[in-house]
Amino acid sequence: MALLTFCPYSSVLNRTTPNLVHTTRTRTRTPSGTKAVTLAASSSSEDSHKSTKLVTFLGKGGSGKTTSAIFAAQHFAMAGFSTCLVIHTQDPAAEFLLNCKIGTSPVLCSENLSALRFETTKMLLGPLKQLKQADARLNMTQGVLEGIFGEELGVLPGMDPIFSALALERLVGFFGNVAQRNHDKDKFDIIVYDGMSSEEMLRMISAAGKARLYLKYLRNVAEKTDLGRMAGPSLLRLVDEAMSITSSKPLFNGKMSAEIWDSIEKMLERGSSAFSEPQKFGCFLMLDPDNPTSISSALRYWGCTIQAGGQISGAFAIASPKLNTESEEELKNIFSPLPFAFIPHISLGSPPLDWVAIMQNTVGENARSLLSTTASGSSSLMSSVSFDAARKSIILFMPGFDKSEIKLYQYRGGSELLVEAGDQRRVIHLPSKIQGKVGGAKFIDRSLVITMR
Repeated sequence: MALLTFCPYSSVLNRTTPNLVHTTRTRTRTPSGTKAVTLAASSSSEDSHKSTKLVTFLGKGGSGKTTSAIFAAQHFAMAGFSTCLVIHTQDPAAEFLLNCKIGTSPVLCSENLSALRFETTKMLLGPLKQLKQADARLNMTQGVLEGIFGEELGVLPGMDPIFSALALERLVGFFGNVAQRNHDKDKFDIIVYDGMSSEEMLRMISAAGKARLYLKYLRNVAEKTDLGRMAGPSLLRLVDEAMSITSSKPLFNGKMSAEIWDSIEKMLERGSSAFSEPQKFGCFLMLDPDNPTSISSALRYWGCTIQAGGQISGAFAIASPKLNTESEEELKNIFSPLPFAFIPHISLGSPPLDWVAIMQNTVGENARSLLSTTASGSSSLMSSVSFDAARKSIILFMPGFDKSEIKLYQYRGGSELLVEAGDQRRVIHLPSKIQGKVGGAKFIDRSLVITMR
């Protein structure tokens, strides 16, 4: 195991950039007294098997999500990680803060830091091109697809999150699909994503898990109906061919239909589990400490993220001169047990901003420490579900909700519990000793305690 030591905020880093791996973290002192972060990284032969890490922020509009995303991207880049900031809005704020023109291809803004703007009108061209190429080989539509020109197609409501999810998957490779992994020239250790909205990100977190249920029903139609048995194999072959355009061989490599369905199910399972693994995904709450609505929204997004199948790594707030020590401690208690830290207030003066000075500001020391822990993948996340077999009860940690907003359903006997809250549904699989019908529920300290009978 190689040991890499670096000083996070020196203006020049004369060393090879490490790939992001699971690491252990210690602090040392450089001769100048600047805190340095020491990461124990695995050898480069293992790096190619490591997934790029995705980091994002949730919060009410105007709470500082874009500022915090750029702060995080600057931190990771100055710490030596190959970082890409991905934005999916037409807001020029990121260009101003970075003093860098951002396009639809990665552009190097500073050492180790690239930036990229998602534009759905451009992103829909890629999948269409792949379908056309696949159809040219298989001749399934007799040239109908070839007559569709992607450049004349507009973006319909609902397309943005779908295509941004596909583009992010190409960058991070959560599904383990070699054909869709990013190319070596676009290989990054960390992707910091500043999306269109927090709601879009929540849908993205839950997408793979929810798609598994749709896949189950679709498979039943394909295997148990005449229409499905007739059309299913051809459609699967077209999808296989399209997904393998960028690889040297078909993704499913001649497998039978049943094996292809199983492979897709496993792919979705990998994608779903990635959002609950701190080594692959870091999600932070962002709030305005002077705005009670922003604080309430952050709490709500915490509960919604849990409902979507993800985990929150910590909470950030922009430092405010109005806050005193008592107010800061009160905020930390509200979001306990999450780590809580402040990001320095960034004065939007004449560009370029001095990011080295901003990162050295002592106000953001805890924020930098929290981001370093996230980068190393060593952060520990609390479980949102616990079982008490002796009391035959289930404890669901659900911050941001009250009892009246939570609905419980049971299907397929008493082996599962469906929880609906925050416009999200999740299924809790019950251990055999707790299975049964819901006998009662009460809300205690942000947790719903459900008693089974």
